Amino acid sequence: MYCIKRVFFCKKLVTLLLTVFFALPMVAQGDLLITPRRVVFEGNKRVEELNLSNTGRDTSVYNVSFVQYRMADDGTFQEITEPDPGQNFADKNLRFFPRTVTLAPGEAQTVRMQVLNRERLAPGEYRSHVYFRSVPKEGALGLDNADADTSALSIRIIPIFGITIPIIIRVGESDTRVAISDVALQKVDDSTNVVAFTFNREGNMSAYGDVRVTHISPDGTNTLLGAVNGVAVYTPNKKRNFQVLIDRAVIVDLKSGSLKVEYLSQSDRNPAKLAEASINL
Repeated sequence: MYCIKRVFFCKKLVTLLLTVFFALPMVAQGDLLITPRRVVFEGNKRVEELNLSNTGRDTSVYNVSFVQYRMADDGTFQEITEPDPGQNFADKNLRFFPRTVTLAPGEAQTVRMQVLNRERLAPGEYRSHVYFRSVPKEGALGLDNADADTSALSIRIIPIFGITIPIIIRVGESDTRVAISDVALQKVDDSTNVVAFTFNREGNMSAYGDVRVTHISPDGTNTLLGAVNGVAVYTPNKKRNFQVLIDRAVIVDLKSGSLKVEYLSQSDRNPAKLAEASINL
């Protein structure tokens, strides 16, 4: 998601600062790598450390703050300042340190997150996103060329990379349920197919898991067509429309058999099945 954050005017030089937001798994953008990709405080958990690493060749500075998002039905994020009905922000019950991080090339550092006053929160889920915003070097905003024509209008675009990580506080027991509906095989072009479907969420907390799409041939052979890890349906959303791209390298007959879509909890050992749906081809 791109947005223009600040505009500077200096001797008819217009500098546009573009901020790029990403919510990516092992999260990496620009030269910043962050783990884990999301934080959930539940049960007795009150402290988490985010690990930051500079994979680039230059020293980088990042400011740390909170932003608030709503999730649209297509899974995109929209920045907001007030919660939607049924949505709760978490930032007022979170503390983090430090608020500015300077990383030399190859250097790593942790940002410590802590929950405050959890016992005062009503049962439910609270979500905010911690935002790591790169700070541009001061020299990038100056007029270094003394011979430049100051009567002309010039435009300099400086990308400011930013990464957001969801931070979630859960209070009480979850009664969340997820179902999958409207499964359809859709042809994008002559060589590209997707499986489209809708998540339907009910309950007091968000859902999070991995998606698997499998083709089952008439003789019972199972072939994995595509997978997407780390798919969320955040509160207060009741649904999310989703698509899985079918791997072009997999050769199956998409005119026979059936398609199975599974939504699985993340686990290295035995992931639980959150939802499942199938269609005949």
